[in-house]
Amino acid sequence: MNIFSFGVEFSNEEDCIAHFKAQRDKIGVTCKCTKTDFFWIKSRLSYECKSCKKRITLRSGTIMENSNLSFLIWYKTIFLMSATKKGFSAKEMQKQLGLKLYEPVWAMMHKLRKAMGKRDEKYTLEGMIEMDEGYFTVESTEIEQEKGIRGRGAAGKQNVAIMAESTPLEDIETGKTSKSCRYFKAKVLEDHTAKGINETIKKSIEESSIVFTDQSTSYVDIASLVEVHISEKSTKQTTKETLKWVHIFISNAKRNLLGNYHKIKRKNLQLYLDESVYELNRRYFGKKLFDRLLIASITGV
Repeated sequence: MNIFSFGVEFSNEEDCIAHFKAQRDKIGVTCKCTKTDFFWIKSRLSYECKSCKKRITLRSGTIMENSNLSFLIWYKTIFLMSATKKGFSAKEMQKQLGLKLYEPVWAMMHKLRKAMGKRDEKYTLEGMIEMDEGYFTVESTEIEQEKGIRGRGAAGKQNVAIMAESTPLEDIETGKTSKSCRYFKAKVLEDHTAKGINETIKKSIEESSIVFTDQSTSYVDIASLVEVHISEKSTKQTTKETLKWVHIFISNAKRNLLGNYHKIKRKNLQLYLDESVYELNRRYFGKKLFDRLLIASITGV
């Protein structure tokens, strides 16, 4: 979907409301009394349960609940966030939407990023998995700067576990080998211990998988969590071949985050990574990316 087709399909608030209701009706609405039959009260933009007469607004149970922003603003934001791989800062989004206040735009975008993250949490990686840690720049506190730590735990750096489904390919005629990649995951780690890595593995990767890593001491328990764990000494060749897709992601994500958001607080880094991973995992969706993000907005997952 380009900006012209979006403008034709969603030219006003009524278009967005009608479309949002149609999508929500497809998913289904359930009352607290467990019934699913409702009357639609157009003047109130609410459903009324036929059994207990309780009313549920069109926004209830979605990430738009308690938001004072119009459906059209939400739709424009969903479109812009799904239309580019580069991402939008809240300041730039505020400018594009023509809104006076920054805070509601920032909150809206973070709600959408959270919905993206929840959606991808439903899935685990399988098969042959590359895994390594990347160190992303975050806004450092004065206390961190005073400590002056270098390397692991350095001020302004946050370690993130990056995982990628990687499939080796071989050209039958030439014998040349290459790799294709399907899905990614990125998880901010609370520390640099094996415990944090183990929890991430359990939540993100199927037990039947084969995992490739370098020989970091944090990865000592991986063999007991998956089918096979293959570790290699960290070298330039390891980076370019064994862990190729992981490091491509790290490089691209760092450039994108620094270029668009500049100062990211440590507590918000996961949300920005969720956005990058969500769009990357759906890089072939085309127009459907807008539809899928809208559904995630309705269901919250």
